[in-house]
Order: sequence, then structure tokens, then C-alpha cells
Amino acid sequence: MFKKILIANRGEIACRVMRTCEQLGIATVAVYSDADRRALHVKTADEAVAIGPAEASRSYLDIDRILAAARQTGAEAIHPGYGFLSENSEFARRCAAAGIVFIGPAPESMDAMASKSAAKALMEKAGVPVTPGYHGDDQSLEKLETEAQKIGFPMMIKATAGGGGKGMRVVHKAGEFRDALESAQRESKGAFGDDKVLLEKFVERPRHIEFQVFGDTHGNAVHVFERECTLQRRFQKVVEETPSPFLDAATRAEMGEAAVAAAKAVDYVNAGTVEFIVGADKSFHFMEMNTRLQVEHPITEEVTGLDLVEWQLRIADGEKIPLTQEAIRQQGHAIEARLYAENTDKGFLPVTGHIDRFDWPFDEVTRVDTGVQDGDDISIFYDPMIAKISVRGEDRAEAIGNLRAALAQTAVFGLVTNLPLLRGIARHPGFAEGEFDTGFIEHELTTLLERSALTPAAMAAALAERVLGFGLEGYAPHPWDVDGWRLDGSRGRRLLLTERDGTEHAIHIEGDEYKFHFTSQEATSTVRDVIDLDIANEAYQGFRMAGRWYSPTVLRYADQYQVALDDEVFEFRLASPFSPRAAAVADTATQPVSPMPGRVVAVHVKEGDAIEVGQPLMVLEGMKMEYTVKAGVAGTLDEVLYGEGDMVDAEAPLVRIQAGE
Repeated sequence: MFKKILIANRGEIACRVMRTCEQLGIATVAVYSDADRRALHVKTADEAVAIGPAEASRSYLDIDRILAAARQTGAEAIHPGYGFLSENSEFARRCAAAGIVFIGPAPESMDAMASKSAAKALMEKAGVPVTPGYHGDDQSLEKLETEAQKIGFPMMIKATAGGGGKGMRVVHKAGEFRDALESAQRESKGAFGDDKVLLEKFVERPRHIEFQVFGDTHGNAVHVFERECTLQRRFQKVVEETPSPFLDAATRAEMGEAAVAAAKAVDYVNAGTVEFIVGADKSFHFMEMNTRLQVEHPITEEVTGLDLVEWQLRIADGEKIPLTQEAIRQQGHAIEARLYAENTDKGFLPVTGHIDRFDWPFDEVTRVDTGVQDGDDISIFYDPMIAKISVRGEDRAEAIGNLRAALAQTAVFGLVTNLPLLRGIARHPGFAEGEFDTGFIEHELTTLLERSALTPAAMAAALAERVLGFGLEGYAPHPWDVDGWRLDGSRGRRLLLTERDGTEHAIHIEGDEYKFHFTSQEATSTVRDVIDLDIANEAYQGFRMAGRWYSPTVLRYADQYQVALDDEVFEFRLASPFSPRAAAVADTATQPVSPMPGRVVAVHVKEGDAIEVGQPLMVLEGMKMEYTVKAGVAGTLDEVLYGEGDMVDAEAPLVRIQAGE
């Protein structure tokens, strides 16, 4: 086995690989950019080497710097993680030329699957079903438009290189094709250095199901069952689970055989996934093969008891696949939710910011894979994923219950995240019933993001924690915090709770340590019998109100609170009711702002232009995505504040429009 390996990646996947290496007694080398100098993966590794500026193209994607770090530290092998250089065949060849083992497939296999169009042609020859479409070499606009008309609408444009939803667009009618094509090509060029695309028929109500496969240098290939990856937004996975609630035993077996056939068709070695689009009638078609370990691999590990990174290392060291197909078993059910720094209220736009504190549950059924720590910043330069929260259960119903509980006990203070969306998915009846497709999040978004009013029960839970010190070890309430006479003749305390959307609740609270009441707007409620229970030497706090017992989970950082009552979660800030109100914000209709930090990649207007509502103004690129800023008001363009190539901050005005009558 290797004595030392370098991980050519960052964040949670680098930390994940290091955990297995530590168990096997393998020394690890981290690489880091200037932005990651204090990152968790740097602290976790045995050694760390600086490889350049924050921009990935000048650090994590720089093959020369990565190989120099490996030579400098004496690393025998390189694990590429996922993303960055993980599917770069040139990198694999350069590793071999330098006498360093690449922990992944052979370059020839990567080349065969790197182009989605070439891969589809290869799969057709191997007898694997493929989606109807065009995947030819002629990339002229005329040819692509002609083929799109043949396929019919709705249809999809896909970048032939890369993955992660980059360079993918759904086109619903012919008039949208050219703009969608230009956007997909530009995004693909920026992400993968290649603007080639393929076209394929859009399958109505599709499901996205992938099979984990492994091959070794001894001619063996197996699958390690499937993962349901249907719940997506912008073609990026949000929640995954295994086994799929949609497949029956016969379809599962047929798809598993097709996945292994796909791997054998390219003499595949090491870990990969074969991804299928599955119709409502359970017909399935090959979509692509990812020649690397996948983000969602933890749930496969949870139901099989296997360490897939260990398999990768052993196969890369020349060993056979540890188990035969018949010996691979799965038990129970596992679900993974991806926690992102993004604003679900603003079209899933990624956000940057500071993580004040990151809390998650520590129990036997929850697994959290992360590469961040308290005090870290989410920057513009990398993917905004914070963590993967995985749970397991004896069956799917138990796993869903565990997911709801885990998400209720997870908080990221200081940063906007997609936690409200994840909680909405976990409690949605359609998810519980397994009735969803790849459009589920888009179609159900309003329901998924519905937030209950900040109920008196939640307020009481927060105030019980605030006044009586629940969850604050060694906290002694100040007399004035419990109840006290004021110079104006009133008793108790006045507080102000502000929800994430800006809704305010002014509260007046008074009482003693066992009974108090509070008034909030029109509602008055009394909390009785605040009790401390001692069960199995663990302290449980709760309260009774209106005949119901509540046992809240209260998480807080400074003035930021998260209160969970069962799986209903409330987030707010606690402030003085006498605090000055925020100043009015600028008119974003006449001065549209950047929704995220990023770089201007296209400017579609110039000063003096007549502007219509919905007209594209600028295209921004940041945090691995592209966003088009459109006009919200008609008028005349007075001033363009940024040009192509300029960097902009979030909320920075981009243009000024003189509104028309």
C-alpha cells in the first residue's frame, strides 16, 4: 500500500480522503491556494504545500504546480477528488510520466467518456440504451438548429465535457434556441475550456438514477447498487438516496447489468458512476459516465458498510476489487442532503460570507462530511457547498424521519443557506411517497419554501432559553433578565425578533422562573410549568403551553437564534426594540444590482439605449455559475457602470436607467 499520497483538491472531499488514509496509516499531503491557507483540509493533512493564487486556474487546475508539490513531498500517488482535475486525462498522463500513480481510471477510459457525444456512440455499440438526440462533430449553428428541429421541443443542450449541470439548458421552443445555445457554450467554455455541445430529447417527468461501478486491472467490474439523484435544481443534485424508491428488483438488476457493461466497454478501472435518465414507464437511457468518485458516495457507504475511498486506493495499488458482485449487499436506507451557501428566495443564487458558527447533530444515524469550520469564509472562487448531511434508517420512512431531525438540529450562523429548502423537501408528502421527478423542486418551490409564522410556541422556546439559560452551560440569569421594575412603571422585558425576511415581532415578557407570559402583536400566550427533567442522566428542558408539551432545540450565536420544535424550524435575530431601523435601500428597478459577487462576462447594452422590461443587460459569472441580469423597468439607459472582465461585489449597482413614463 502507498506510504504517502497527495490530494489534488480542497474542502470536504480532501478531508474525506484524508480520513481513510489515516485509518490505513497513509501519510497525506494537502495543496492549497492563497484563499485556503487556513482551511480545514490544510490543518488535517500531515503536510501542506502552497500552489498559487485563489483563482482555480492558477492553483488547483495548474498541473505543473500539483506535480511539483508531489515531487517536493515524495508523494507516491495523487487522489484527484472530484471536480478540478479529476476527469482530466492529460493530468493522468502527466502523473504516469512523472512516475506518480493517478488514483482513478486510465487516461484512455477518461477520454472515451469525457465527451458525452462520443460516450453515447460508444454505449450504442455496447448495447446500452441511449437517449435520442444529436452528438455529432459538426457544431455549426446551422447544423445544430437543424438537428434541434428534428429532435423536437422540449429538448436539451448539454456541454459534451464536464458535469455538475454546467453548460446545460432546457429549450422549450425554437425561438429560445440561439440564446440558450450561446449561454451554454459560454458557460461550458469557462468551466471546462471546451464549448462543444450535444442535443437530446428532453424526457418528460424523468428520474435521474446512477449506478456506482468499480473496475480493476485484473479484468473485473462490479456495481455497488444505485443512487436516486432526481431531486435537483439547475441540473445540480440537492438530495440523493439509496436504494431508489422508484425501481423494482427487475429494473434494478437490468440497470446494474447495463452499468457494468458500460464500464467494461471502456476497460474501466477504479471508481465511476454510470448515470441514467429513467422514464415514468421505467424505461432507462444512458446519460453519461462520471470517471471519478461522486459527491454522493457517502450514502452508498452507509447502506453497504464499505469504504469506497479504500477501494479506490487498493485498486490503484494493483489489488483486485475486494468483493464479487454476489457478495456486495445493501441494508437499510440512506439519504444525503447537500448544504449550500445560496439564497433560495433569490433563484438559488450562491452567496459569499462569513461562517460565524456551524452546528450539526452528533448521533449514531447522522453523518456530516464538511471542509469548513467556524470562522471560515465562503468565497467567490469555489463551489458554495458547505457540507453533506447524510442519515440512515432501517427503512425509508425511518431515514426520512432521521433526516428531518438532523436538519432541524443543523444551523449555519452568519450566512444564508439552502436549509429552508432542504427542510421543505424532507417534510413534503410527495417526497415521503417517492412521487417526484427532476422538475419537482421547480414545480413545488413555493410549497417547499413556505415558512410557518413565528408562532408563540417558538417565541416562548427562544425566550425560555434567553431568560432561564436553557442550553447555556454555567449561565446565571441576571435579575433584570427575569423580571424587573422599570422607571416608566412597566415590568418585564421588551424584545424585538426579526425573521430572515425582515418581519419583526415586538415582544413584552414578564414572569418568574416557572411561569411567564408574553405579548406579541395581537397574540398573548402563557407558558406554564417550565420543567427540567433528568432522564438517563441527561437534562431535557421544555415547557407546556395550551396543554401541549414542547421540548425545543435552541441553537444560538450572539444575537442569532434557531429554534426547532420537532421538525419545524424558526430562524431570527434578537435585538432591542429601541434599535434604529435600517436605512431605506436604493431603487433596484432603475439601478439593478449584482445578485452575487462575480465577473462581468457580457454587456448587452450601451448608454442611450431604449430599455424594455425583461431585456438582458449583463451576464455575470461567479461561484461556478452564470447569471443574466435583466431590466425591471422600461426607460433609457443613462450609464453602464461595469465592462466585460470587471469584478463586481454583491449588491453593487450595474447600470442606471432613466425610467420612462
